[in-house]
Amino acid sequence: MVMNIGMIGLSEGNGHPFSFSAIINGYSPEALREAGWDVICNYLEARDPSEFGFPGVQVTHAWTQSPSLTQSLSEACFIPHQVSEIEELIGKVDAVILARDDYEQHAKMALPLLKAGIPVFIDKPLSLDIHELALLKPYLESGQLMSCSAMRYARELDGLRKEIDSYGELLSLQGTVLNSWEKYGIHLLEAFQSVTPLQPISVQYSGTESVSSISIRLENGTLLQINSIERATKIFQLDCVGTKQHGTFHISDNFSMFRRALWHFIHSVQTHKPEIPANETLTLMRILIAGQISKKEDRRVQIDEIDI
Repeated sequence: MVMNIGMIGLSEGNGHPFSFSAIINGYSPEALREAGWDVICNYLEARDPSEFGFPGVQVTHAWTQSPSLTQSLSEACFIPHQVSEIEELIGKVDAVILARDDYEQHAKMALPLLKAGIPVFIDKPLSLDIHELALLKPYLESGQLMSCSAMRYARELDGLRKEIDSYGELLSLQGTVLNSWEKYGIHLLEAFQSVTPLQPISVQYSGTESVSSISIRLENGTLLQINSIERATKIFQLDCVGTKQHGTFHISDNFSMFRRALWHFIHSVQTHKPEIPANETLTLMRILIAGQISKKEDRRVQIDEIDI
């Protein structure tokens, strides 16, 4: 079975449309650098050619908010067709990747495609609007919609996932990430959720102008803390402390996590089944929303206040 995929992008500073398209289609180093994505080109060039592509799958159509951006993406990643409106993808592709991380636009862009029956992958975070999440929830539950940070599939955490029981009772989970809580906190939430189920009770924000700290109390007594540092160099660090051992993990292999996330989305399209339980995705959105409320109202927010 041939699967034609439509790629939607770009949002400022986010090169995922280029990364995802290149992993599926291959890429032109010259065109990718010309588009201004040297960082992406560098880690793509470090991979073996055998690591690119999925049998019978191709990104065939692209849309961005600018014809010149669309052309640049298409030339860099061998995408043969460009469309001027998102709705033009309907009837032309079998699935769509919405590779923008400006969550304020996600529901508006995705719902016409979902209503038309097209499976959609939405880059993280899905949405921080309760009403939008209620509209998207049925598609998550049916498996037509998948949304996550690829850090859920980080290679660096493979050993921890297998050995988490050897840590004993988990006392503390702590993560440090660059940029804002709203946009980048989801990376570490997804990473920790892939290691151990997150069942939050409450969320408390504290911080300064450049550093946000979110304290999350979990049902099992574990304290999860996410530190988001606005002006940090690239950092995705996880610390796990249990009664029997502790460990620190640094995540840097973007290619592997992106490829794994794409594999899971493609698999969900083929099987018509969700790769991630809907309640897991919605729980993480509730944590993000609770963090926003806590910051605004300067109080501890109970997760039960966020009803989706």
